Amino acid sequence: MNLAIADLPINPLLLYIACALGAVGVIFAMPRRGNNPAIVGGLVAAVAAGLVVLGLTLGSGRGEPTPSVFFYIFALLALGGGLRMITHPKPVYAALYFILTIIASSGLYLLLSAEFMAFALVVIYAGAIIITYLFVIMLATQAPSADDVDALSVYDASAHEPIAASAAGFVLLALLTTMLFHGTPDLPTRPGIDSSDAILARLPGKVDDALTPILLANGLMNEDERIARMADTGEVMINSAKHTVLVTNAEVAGEAPTRETGRLVEVPAELWPSDLSGTNVEGLGLNLLGEHPMTIEIAGVVLLMAMLGATVLARKQVDLEEEAKARQARHLALDGAIAGPGGAN
Repeated sequence: MNLAIADLPINPLLLYIACALGAVGVIFAMPRRGNNPAIVGGLVAAVAAGLVVLGLTLGSGRGEPTPSVFFYIFALLALGGGLRMITHPKPVYAALYFILTIIASSGLYLLLSAEFMAFALVVIYAGAIIITYLFVIMLATQAPSADDVDALSVYDASAHEPIAASAAGFVLLALLTTMLFHGTPDLPTRPGIDSSDAILARLPGKVDDALTPILLANGLMNEDERIARMADTGEVMINSAKHTVLVTNAEVAGEAPTRETGRLVEVPAELWPSDLSGTNVEGLGLNLLGEHPMTIEIAGVVLLMAMLGATVLARKQVDLEEEAKARQARHLALDGAIAGPGGAN
């Protein structure tokens, strides 16, 4: 069921006005030749960010909890770093601002208790990918001449179609935010992806370590029994809501246990471990490495090809420069050889 406007954390009209102002600010802050009103664009973008903060603060006055002060700090750092990243004319500095944006975004993920996403952003983006970007920038960027050290390339000195790019980006931001507020309750959810028991079923070692000592100490499981694992998948049958787990005899553990061949043990609520639950980090790890392992390999291949392409481009540039120097040297030597006999005559 869709949420009412009064229940939203920010008024949609205020959000759309902030997105429009943000787009205008980014357009003015884009690099251009001649007079560049980057400061004006930054101020307009800051006003847009202030409207969002004001909307969130007004929304918290309707009984919702006020965002943490760290949210505002990380959000301002992320927005400022992102704005400077896409408007700075020098690619190396833009990459450094990208690192600032990633670190600030990691802080926001920590506030949401998404530790895996926070550390993944730092390790993957601020670590591996940004190093690849810097290698590509250093290898593929032509060094400036001694006469004009501060010269910038055309694509760095002037933004290409800033109005269309900014408008498309902020319209997409407004649509995604609207879907986040209104559309997510109607989206179908994947069965078992958010279930703690579905995650625990695929972590038999964690279940064994947590429940086996309790079952043996309280006489709920015999010495010749163990927590049952399905022979084909290795999963355990556990129900955290009812505090039950399936155990089987160790002699028939190699067979596929069922409710008939195994024994369903009900653990008293006071004995059930309070920390025995599947976390989002474990669920994401099982989904990423268990069902999509090729995505990691493909990402590594793409990064490797990017570095190889930059190296090839830089090598061609060096070869052409060396060839031009050799050709010029031969030309000067030939001119000297021709002028020498003439001078002697």
